[in-house]
Amino acid sequence: MVKSTSMKIRVLFVCLGNICRSPMAEAVFCHLVCEAGLQEHIEADSAGTGDWHIDSAAHPGTLAVLQENDINYNGRARCIAHADLNDFDYIVTMDDQNLSNVKRLGSGRAVVRPLLDYAAENSGARKQFIREVPDPYFHGGFDVVYGLVREGCEGLLQAIRDEHKL
Repeated sequence: MVKSTSMKIRVLFVCLGNICRSPMAEAVFCHLVCEAGLQEHIEADSAGTGDWHIDSAAHPGTLAVLQENDINYNGRARCIAHADLNDFDYIVTMDDQNLSNVKRLGSGRAVVRPLLDYAAENSGARKQFIREVPDPYFHGGFDVVYGLVREGCEGLLQAIRDEHKL
């Protein structure tokens, strides 16, 4: 069982610039946590491994797909720091490049895994053997990304509930 130094279980979602996928995952996950009535037990944040967009709002495509699904988000981009490896219980990456970037920061107490590792066995991602959440920054596809993020977040929340008996 993962032990948290804080009262809440802390989850950090990570992508490259922290304006498309990881803020979408943060927002979706927080929405699911609230729907489950677990906001007193679980909190989430997001970060990027690159510093291009620090303090920027989420990409308009991310904000649009979140709004279409009645999910609010108003976070600002930040860069992951070595301290995050100990400040969070789970660090969840969107693709192999970001997984590698996080691992290069060193080690800490956080469990570091790709988001789609948490997708349920019967999900679309698992049936199609999708391992990475594609980056929609240049080519769009925010609806597809939303579907994958939702599947991964649902599985992650269930894994946390199971592990922490919530």
